[in-house]
Amino acid sequence: MPSESSFAQNQKVVVKIGGSTLGAHDTTLEDLVMLQRQGAIPLVVHGGGAVVTDWLKREGVQTQFVRGLRVTDAESLQVVTAVLAGLVNKVLVAGILTLGGKAVGLSGIDGAIIEGRIQDPDLGYVGEAEKVNLEPIELLIAAGYIPVVSTIGFNPVAGEGPSALNLNADTVAGELAAAWRADKLVFLTDVAGVQDGAGQVISQLSEGQATAMVEGGTASGGMIPKLEACLRAAGEGTECWIVDGRSAHMLLSALSPDPVGTRVG
Repeated sequence: MPSESSFAQNQKVVVKIGGSTLGAHDTTLEDLVMLQRQGAIPLVVHGGGAVVTDWLKREGVQTQFVRGLRVTDAESLQVVTAVLAGLVNKVLVAGILTLGGKAVGLSGIDGAIIEGRIQDPDLGYVGEAEKVNLEPIELLIAAGYIPVVSTIGFNPVAGEGPSALNLNADTVAGELAAAWRADKLVFLTDVAGVQDGAGQVISQLSEGQATAMVEGGTASGGMIPKLEACLRAAGEGTECWIVDGRSAHMLLSALSPDPVGTRVG
């Protein structure tokens, strides 16, 4: 595990935790508490797609994905909101508190942190992040807390669907990192990094190469919004990494001088 001395004080780090990497043996929460104790400034954005899918199955609701995004009707939106803003968010916050850290859980609706609009009628109530309000996040950080943000966004336009929208967590992480001018954006996912056609991990992707992978179809499924989010944040000067969140202490590794995974941008 990297030593504490390898991390910069006041380093602003957006950490995207994927639902596929959440588990009893996950060390990410330990890493977050260590970062907080040594003076880094973490901001957590989480998904929970696997948990949402499990609860939708319990309710007898089928799941459909288009371009890596979950099609969300009125019935599934209720489950998505309850699971992400409720169950998953509070499990993460409780885990950080149990380890001695300080954290507060939020959704994108709270304080209108993330305003969105309906992205595509074919996707249902899936939102596209349109406006970011950092004030609630900055207030929490100033008070010494790690903000833990679930990606239910606020729809401010009355009459255009529900007031809550399902936002893609990768996209939200990129938008928050860009707006906050984060030093680093780290995606903890269930693959070792971005892979080439032969299945080998690519250690470095330029912005042009990442764009070509998305537009040319080499990237598919959930990797598309991750790469797009990296491109968004990298455009504002953020160093972006996609790493294997299943490996122990991978967050600390991603912030060390010798990261393992894919750097984008």
